[in-house]
Amino acid sequence: MEFCERKVTISTPGRICLFGEHQDYLHLPVIAAAISRRIYIEGTARFDRKVNIDLPDIRKRESFEIVDQIPYIRERDYFRSVINVFQRRGVHFSHGFDCEVQGNIPINAGTASSSALIVGWANFLSRMSDSPRPMMPEEIAEIAYEAEVLEFSEPGGMMDQYSTAKGGLIWLESFPATKMSPINAGLKSFVLGNSHQPKDTRFVLANVKNKLLEIVKNLSEKHPEFSLHSIIRDNLERYRADLGEDRFHLLEGTIRNRDISFEAKEVLERVPLDHTRIGELLNQHQTVLRDALGISTTKIDKMIDAALKSGAYGAKINGSGGGGCMFAYASENPDAVVEAVRTVSEATLVNVDEGSREESSIPVL
Repeated sequence: MEFCERKVTISTPGRICLFGEHQDYLHLPVIAAAISRRIYIEGTARFDRKVNIDLPDIRKRESFEIVDQIPYIRERDYFRSVINVFQRRGVHFSHGFDCEVQGNIPINAGTASSSALIVGWANFLSRMSDSPRPMMPEEIAEIAYEAEVLEFSEPGGMMDQYSTAKGGLIWLESFPATKMSPINAGLKSFVLGNSHQPKDTRFVLANVKNKLLEIVKNLSEKHPEFSLHSIIRDNLERYRADLGEDRFHLLEGTIRNRDISFEAKEVLERVPLDHTRIGELLNQHQTVLRDALGISTTKIDKMIDAALKSGAYGAKINGSGGGGCMFAYASENPDAVVEAVRTVSEATLVNVDEGSREESSIPVL
């Protein structure tokens, strides 16, 4: 193949989870939105098979050679794992790349910065392989999910990869099969607040997930009719004795969040959009996440309280919890909400944005 140096720039958004936090790994639906904070990957092909990646935002640099199976040298070795996934799918790379990665998505804060990086890297590689072609968002999301979650036996679901690849506002189902549907709602501004409290995403996810999976397993063995997809909240009482109070409240909260998500979908699809009701549902969701799942923090609760007192319709923690970001739906007077949240911590306005995209493709002759 004749070598042609080519510069490609890919940008990919972060995301917020409006409804369905801690639901996707249970194969329950979620509603997520890509946001106008993005990560950028710019790179050109090399004559050899070496990969150099500069990451000035975190003052790091990655370098490795492309071989048939690139060995991992650390946990979450995503730059290598995405190439390995591509190669297992029959996509070949006879040359490496010189790349730079920069962005303004909060890192380790619940806004899918890792998934945005992996989706963006997959999108970049799809255009820089020996047989370059743009991929559909769903295909990019599947590759990213395999490289991020399956390759390293991580506890997460598929929301982050699909929402950052597709963009916009999406309804994502994973039972009985994965199905992504765009929602064309007239959402206005959100205020994204960063608590700067470090998150241990894997611990929080695994802690809540493992408890819920144990609950489902135990109830399914004792009660074959039990299903998270069909159980009615009013009928949960029959399982209280099997679970004990703590696990019963966790199950009850999970079912309540499921029902909130379905109602939110109905509201978001109506014209005109009922902004007030969306805010009320966000607040109900936050109450469950705080009280039943126990994933909020005192600082984030203060940020949410400040947002609501300044006129936000609703607010909730974003992501797996235990720190990171919150967001408020502030379709009216968003600047006042930003200033109120800033009295507690960092805050900025964001809007629903497009998915992973190519910003430029410039052949260098």
